[in-house]
Amino acid sequence: MRRAAAVMLTRGAGPEVSVLLVERVRELRFFGGYFAFPGGTLDPGDPDPAHCAVRELREEIGLELEVKDLLPLGRLTTPEFAPVRYETEFFLARCPEGREPSPCCGELASVRFVDPAEALAEWRAGETAIVPPVLFFLEEAAKGFEGFRERARAGIRELERGRLHPVFFRPGILLAALRTATLPPATTTNCLLVGEARVHVVDPGTMEEGELRRLFDLLDGFRAEGRKLEGILLTHDHPDHCGGAIPVAERYGIPVRAHFLSLQHLPEGLDRRPLAEGDRLELGRSPDGRPGWSLHAVETPGHHPGHLVFFEDRYRSLIAGDLVSTVSTILIDPPEGRLADYLDSLRRVRALRPETLFPAHGPAVQDGVALLDRFLEHRREREELCLEALAEGPRTREELLPLVYADTEPLLHAAASRSLLAGLRKLEEEGRVRVEEGRWRLETGSVSDGAPPEPGGKGFMEGGSRRRGGGPPLPL
Repeated sequence: MRRAAAVMLTRGAGPEVSVLLVERVRELRFFGGYFAFPGGTLDPGDPDPAHCAVRELREEIGLELEVKDLLPLGRLTTPEFAPVRYETEFFLARCPEGREPSPCCGELASVRFVDPAEALAEWRAGETAIVPPVLFFLEEAAKGFEGFRERARAGIRELERGRLHPVFFRPGILLAALRTATLPPATTTNCLLVGEARVHVVDPGTMEEGELRRLFDLLDGFRAEGRKLEGILLTHDHPDHCGGAIPVAERYGIPVRAHFLSLQHLPEGLDRRPLAEGDRLELGRSPDGRPGWSLHAVETPGHHPGHLVFFEDRYRSLIAGDLVSTVSTILIDPPEGRLADYLDSLRRVRALRPETLFPAHGPAVQDGVALLDRFLEHRREREELCLEALAEGPRTREELLPLVYADTEPLLHAAASRSLLAGLRKLEEEGRVRVEEGRWRLETGSVSDGAPPEPGGKGFMEGGSRRRGGGPPLPL
C-alpha cells in the first residue's frame, strides 16, 4: 500500500466557487489522460501527508502553501481490484488571490479552474475523463459548498464502514470489485452495474456472504432511487463470474441472460434467457440525456466457448469479461479454451475501436485498442519463442516450458503448461508442428521469417501502443 496526498484547491466565493483540476499526460501508466487533483505519493522526506501535499503543490503547479492552509477531508483507499493501491489523504485549500497555477512538471498537460457542476456535465458528455475519487468530491461540491466538507467526510466514513466505492471510469458504468475465488494474482471480479434508469448487473461473481451483502446494499439503493433492475448479464459461466447470479436473481426477481453454453450450467428454476451475437439490450437515456443508449452482445470464444463481451454505444466502452485483464494474462486452457478462437476474438473486438475497456479483473483502461494490441503482441511473442525452441529439435512440453515461459514464476508453471498446450495445439491445427510420442517437432518451413505483422493481424501494434496499453507483466 502506497501513501499519497491530494489537494482540492478552490477559488471564488458563494455560488462562484470553482475547483482546480489538473490533466495528467496520456503517457502516464497511472490514470494517464485523466483529470485529477494535484498531489502524489509521499517521499522519504515527507513527515506526513500534509507536508507531501504542500510539496506536490509547489512541484506540480508552482503554488506555495503551508500545512496550516490545508483542511483535512478524509482518507480514501484504492479498492482491492488495482495492482497498485494507494491510501490517499485528501485536503481542502483555497488558492491565494492573484496566483495562477500552471504545470511545472512533465506529468501534467494542463490545469484549469472549473465549476464542479460544469466539470460533471463535461464528464457525462464523454468530453473528459476524471479520476474516480475526484468524481466523488465533485458530486458533493456540485450540491453547494455550504456543508460540503461535512458531507464529504460523512461519505468517506460510510466507505470506511464497508460500503462499496462508487467507482466510475466512464459515465453510466459503476464498477464494484467483489472478492471471489479467482485465479491469482487477481483477488476480485468486477461486477458492473450498467445504466441509469434501467440497470443491468454484469458478472455478479462473488459467493461470499459479506460481499453479497455489500452488493445487495448497493442494488437496494438503486431501487430506492427509482431505478429498474433489468436483469443479470454473464460474460461466461466460470464461478468467479456467475457465483452470485442465483442469489441476486432470486432476491430481485430478475432474469439471467448469457450465451446458451453458459446458461445450461445454471439451475432450470431461474428465468434464463439466451444471448447471441448482435443482440441489443436497451439502457434508455444515456447519462447526458441522449435517447437510444444500448449494450450490444458480441460473441468472443477462446477463453470459454460461450464467452460474451458487451459494447456500450454512447461512450464506446467495452465490458470485456475475461477477454483481457489489467492485472495479468488470460488463461487459455484446452479443451475448453482454444487459442485460435481467442486471437480471432481479440481482433474482432479491436475492430470495434473501443475507448474505455472494463476487464473482469483489474481497473479499467482508457485506451482499449492499445490493451488489445498488447495482448495480441504478447501471444505472438510466446509463439515465436515456441517456434525458436522447436527449431533446435523436438521437445516435450515439459522441456519447452522453461524456454517459452522463462519469465514466469514457478508458482504459475502449472497454468503456464496449460497455456503452452493451447499454443502448441494452435500450431498443430495450422500444420506448423506435429506431436509424435509426446515430443513436439516443427513441420518444414514453420519458423517465423521475421516479417512485420500486418495491421489488424496477429501481433499488430500501433506506434507507442505497448507503452499506452502498458500494465503488469503478462506471465502466461
